[in-house]
Amino acid sequence: MIHITICEDPDGYIYSFSATGHAGYADAGSDIICAAVTALATTAIGSLQELAGFDPDHVLEDGCIEMTLPAQTGLSEQQRQTVMVLMNSLVIGCRQIQASYGKRYIRIRTETKCGRKNL
Repeated sequence: MIHITICEDPDGYIYSFSATGHAGYADAGSDIICAAVTALATTAIGSLQELAGFDPDHVLEDGCIEMTLPAQTGLSEQQRQTVMVLMNSLVIGCRQIQASYGKRYIRIRTETKCGRKNL
């Protein structure tokens, strides 16, 4: 199962995303759920680099994708808006995968009191 944790501040600013584990929907290398979550997360990272103008701290390993974004105070208004759109899009995509395939393969939780990791 893929466990996704989204960390946001009280204003709804998503500052951290992690996806760990494997869906177990199919054999490794053929699992469309794992591939979909990986594609969403790596696209979000690349979009943050190209559209928001910064490289979020991130880890991309087999069975583990993590990213941590800078605090809102360190971003321009345009960057903050771009981050919010991109991260919300990532979450929407993951929720759609969960709705299509079920909680047997992917679980998503949102927290407001996550500790900041130094990736």
